[in-house]
Amino acid sequence: MERRTGYVWHEQYAWHDTGTHAGIYASGGYVQPYRNFESPESKARFAGLVEVSGMLDRLVRVPARQVSEEDLLRVHTPGHVERIRTQSEVSGGDAGDGFSPFGRGSYELARLAAGGTLAAAEAVLDGTVDNAYALVRPPGHHAEPDQGRGYCLFANVPVAIEALRAAGRVERVVIFDYDVHHGNGAQKIYWEDPNVLTISVHQDRLFPVDSGMVDERGEGAGAGTNINVPLPAGSGDGAYWSVVDEVAGPGIRAFKPDLIFVSSGFDPSALDPLGRMSVTSGGFRGIAERLLAIADEVCDGRIVFSHEGGYSAVHVPFCGIAVLEALSGVRTDVEDPFNLSVGESPTRELTEWQSDVIGRSAELARALGLIVD
Repeated sequence: MERRTGYVWHEQYAWHDTGTHAGIYASGGYVQPYRNFESPESKARFAGLVEVSGMLDRLVRVPARQVSEEDLLRVHTPGHVERIRTQSEVSGGDAGDGFSPFGRGSYELARLAAGGTLAAAEAVLDGTVDNAYALVRPPGHHAEPDQGRGYCLFANVPVAIEALRAAGRVERVVIFDYDVHHGNGAQKIYWEDPNVLTISVHQDRLFPVDSGMVDERGEGAGAGTNINVPLPAGSGDGAYWSVVDEVAGPGIRAFKPDLIFVSSGFDPSALDPLGRMSVTSGGFRGIAERLLAIADEVCDGRIVFSHEGGYSAVHVPFCGIAVLEALSGVRTDVEDPFNLSVGESPTRELTEWQSDVIGRSAELARALGLIVD
């Protein structure tokens, strides 16, 4: 079935400057300048493939706009917003953890990224589109209320959620995060919020190394509405599909959200330099298909993907186009050439030790049926 899929991309997303870090670390001493892993390449090449494949003509373009400072302050502290703004006005700086550099003008670009996510969600709620993909940059899922982390300046998805809640457009929301790194930002922001269910599937103790454990469940009114699935390194398609089937599905059905956000990071790719997972482009397609079916069941298909990580410039475009094909029901003639090397890997299969982790998280998801009205 073909659907109207909204698509956000703005050329200035590629202008966010992350400097000459050697992958992760600042240059200097014996560290030769290179380029940051969080560079424009993977996103710009994704956008390029969307155009040259003909997919762009089948999508509904959604214009991006900057969120306001008021929107940011619903999630972030005044000190954090001011620090990013003032550094951005001069020559740039770091978002807070020493690993998140940004250049002059990135304050406005980060507002544009959050605004692109918000615009995508508004288009879905307005009925202009059935679902949407916001290809935005800089990413947002590591940003915490008082600091940026892990390349993220502001929390794009939570900023969008809080703008929608302030406008009375949604009450209950799910965030499903499949980036290879833990979605610590949303976890911290919604730790005590009973109306936002956060589910993160990630490589165990990759980043941040001290968060993302199964026993981190939320507190107070939000107890039980934070679910982590810390998969062992090497997990592939079968493990991720099982997470959606056994954890996300039961949890989302019990929670009954008005809208589902997906923090869409392609760094679980088998070719990513910052992860050690084995997900193929077909694996990401399968994740999207499963999430779309759940959205159809619980919230009339209202689902919004917001781009996060993914640092293999050569593979991200093929992973992204697979997700867009799943969301839109449109198949292009694009074939992923990397399937020749990773498509039949035995790491695609679900293993017993992966099932053990997923089973522990699934118990939490099933428990939601007891604590959610």
